[in-house]
Amino acid sequence: MEISLRKATLGDAELIWQMQVAAFQPLLDKYQDYDYSPAAEKTERTVQRLQEPITDYYLIFLNDAPIGGVRICRFDGLCKLKQLFILPEHQNQGYAQQAIRSVEALYPASVRWELDTIPQEEKLCHLYEKMGYRKTGAIRPIKEGMDLVFYAK
Repeated sequence: MEISLRKATLGDAELIWQMQVAAFQPLLDKYQDYDYSPAAEKTERTVQRLQEPITDYYLIFLNDAPIGGVRICRFDGLCKLKQLFILPEHQNQGYAQQAIRSVEALYPASVRWELDTIPQEEKLCHLYEKMGYRKTGAIRPIKEGMDLVFYAK
């Protein structure tokens, strides 16, 4: 099944936040990373991001049901894939790949894409590498047993 994207508005903040918490909760439980985990954020942070001029949020729909979201930060010739989340019951079905392809197509002027993820999560690294992202070599330790690795394409 194909997913579709719809640009989010301020009125979608609560829905985005609820899905983000549901999708990232397993990682928060695993790493206990209350400083950086999207599952530990408050609704107000989602509202702030929706109001940032460089930020675009998209809701990911399967048929007419929202199943996730993606946040893009736009700079001159550069887009950063800042958050991509799919509700747990819809994960591992190829929807994240479809969402990445769809959102990248919305920014044809972007000459570079960047993201970061947790290298200890092999499934996440595999997804991004399958989508053409390559490690930049930069790694930032977050806490014991958890780092961020940076990718670009």
